[in-house]
Amino acid sequence: MPGSQTRTNPVRQGEAQSMRYARAFRLALYILIALVVSGCAAMATQRLADNLSHAMLNQDDPATVQAGAPAYLLLIDSLIEDQPNDRYLLNAGAQLYNAYAGGLVESPTRAKRLTQKARDYAHRAMCRTSQKVCQAENKPYDQFVETIGDISKGDLDIFYTYGTCWAGWIAARSGDWNALAELPRAEAVLDKVVALDPGYGRGRAQLYLAIMRSQLPPGMGGKPEEGKTHFEQAIQYSEGRDLIAKVEYARLYARLTYNQELHDRLLGEVLNADPVEPDLTLSNVVAQEKARKLKDDDYF
Repeated sequence: MPGSQTRTNPVRQGEAQSMRYARAFRLALYILIALVVSGCAAMATQRLADNLSHAMLNQDDPATVQAGAPAYLLLIDSLIEDQPNDRYLLNAGAQLYNAYAGGLVESPTRAKRLTQKARDYAHRAMCRTSQKVCQAENKPYDQFVETIGDISKGDLDIFYTYGTCWAGWIAARSGDWNALAELPRAEAVLDKVVALDPGYGRGRAQLYLAIMRSQLPPGMGGKPEEGKTHFEQAIQYSEGRDLIAKVEYARLYARLTYNQELHDRLLGEVLNADPVEPDLTLSNVVAQEKARKLKDDDYF
């Protein structure tokens, strides 16, 4: 009609804006991948992988990581697909998948799939680092332990990832006796890491061993006193800043030995701490959430 005004449909306007954002995101992603996989890409891809890992670990909102991490994982997959023999990219991919599956995935089915991907990447990185270790993985235990004795400090980063991803894979299959049968090998790998560098990863290798050895009472094959030593070492090497070490110390050792005083002290320290710490922030925030639940469940 003459004189009437055209009105903009707010729903359609919002849809159009969302489509523009989506196109812009895809374009930026394509450009990023094109740059990374171009002729001078080796250092750029490694730097990108490291930056992705740091971005996740330094995030203080687990929900943001839960929502955004799948895009990071797809990106690292695409980089590995382009450079399938780059052991450093494989190592970074293994670390990202293991961290995501271990701390932010609640579905057991998804955890199994993601830890399988983490272990596959870690295994491939290990095979490109030491064919001897790679080939010895399924040999008798004594032969495997003898073979990993050749690992040097220069390969510690990849060897550590190999051990932790193996441990994460086992943890996601805790009801599978065939998976649990591989636990001594994963322990042997992390024992070797600790032998080469007791404070590696600010005590994270110690923490993995502590958890492994504090799951069961002595009568069922557990080694809680060894676990206690590893927990204390993990806390010492992180200068008390790795809060998940204290949470697991309370949840596993303190509860297993019915030590309420130790349990409550550890949880209190976690809840009163500032969670912000380089490369530990996300883990610390998750640790505080776990500490609140442990404190409220009236175990003792």
